[in-house]
Amino acid sequence: MNLPSIVIALILLIIVWLYLDLTFGRKKHISLFQKRETPILYGNFDIFPHGKELFADYFHELKMARSHIHILFYIVRDDQFSQQFFEILKAKAKEGIEVRLLVDRIGSHKVKKPAINDLRAAGVEFAFSNRIRLPFLFYSSQVRNHRKISIIDGKIGYLGGFNVGKEYIDEDPKLSPWRDYHLKITGESIPFLQQEFFIDWNEYSSENVAVEAYTPKQPKGKIAHQFVPTEAGFLEKKYLPFLQSAKKSIVIGTPYFIPSNKLINELITAAKRGIMITIVVPYITDHMLVQEASYRYLRSMLKAGAQVFQYRNGFYHAKSIIIDDQLCDIGTANFDKRSLFLNKEINCYFYDAAFVDRFKEVIHKDILDSKPLKLEDLNKPNLFRSLKEGVAGALSFFL
Repeated sequence: MNLPSIVIALILLIIVWLYLDLTFGRKKHISLFQKRETPILYGNFDIFPHGKELFADYFHELKMARSHIHILFYIVRDDQFSQQFFEILKAKAKEGIEVRLLVDRIGSHKVKKPAINDLRAAGVEFAFSNRIRLPFLFYSSQVRNHRKISIIDGKIGYLGGFNVGKEYIDEDPKLSPWRDYHLKITGESIPFLQQEFFIDWNEYSSENVAVEAYTPKQPKGKIAHQFVPTEAGFLEKKYLPFLQSAKKSIVIGTPYFIPSNKLINELITAAKRGIMITIVVPYITDHMLVQEASYRYLRSMLKAGAQVFQYRNGFYHAKSIIIDDQLCDIGTANFDKRSLFLNKEINCYFYDAAFVDRFKEVIHKDILDSKPLKLEDLNKPNLFRSLKEGVAGALSFFL
């Protein structure tokens, strides 16, 4: 067999392996996932759209911890800001406070062995979530733990889009100011966040912690809400009835607009029946090809009569959906195929008109800081962009 034939055979073998790995890995993932969501609960919430304000509050609450700190992030960088975060955790552990830190294996790949050893030496319990595993190496490399959950003393929770790194506090010149939404939570749903943390912790650490000791009953708050963790395609099933229920309006904020066929078709159907649809996306991008992957879907939405706004005051990384001014979704999931079908995510759904009105002021500010995207802008001839769109379309499931 000559060299070209060997190369072709190897390429075909790799393609077949990738297909089988992805197909059977996904089937196993679906079979293992158990649907979990809270009933309607009541709590109190603060919204942080700016990283500096969020982390000033977050670090203060970490320093005030008296019992335990449990943290899950997708990304923790190896920079000066991350070191500040580590120093707080080490100081609390040395005080005798129980500190657990769980970070995604690939998202936090910059957290190296020396930093981990320092954390453990100080008493911080550390683990990587979603490590690459046999037998489905490719599939497991794609399923990321994109949740960002913190619980302090079983009384205060944080959840949202911010991670730990300098870009999130506006110290990356290209992506500053960074716009995101993060929630600070108190109330009766905090035990559920503890439970979700320990589901991931027990899977990937060497421990098997009984969560009951960390979930004392908390007093009710004022705002009706529901937490829904998703993975393995459940998010698409959650979104569809919400879109179908819309009677007046749908507002979507997302850094990556790469919906599934079912969701884009539902949005087009909603637009055609007179629902006002508004989509807010970034003008600049933080990842290669994600913008080009969104263009085909944004064209479809513009043709159907939707409004699309590109955020111009920095980088827009926020994730939200508002339906009819009655339902609001804020969480970790992007409106893209990776969040829909691959990543572990967790969102908070609000069923409180007063809170929705409060949040509308936040997203209205983002729309004022944006410029409309027109169909003619996307249809201008551009060979390089068209080539990138073709590549992005082929890879859109993994972007």
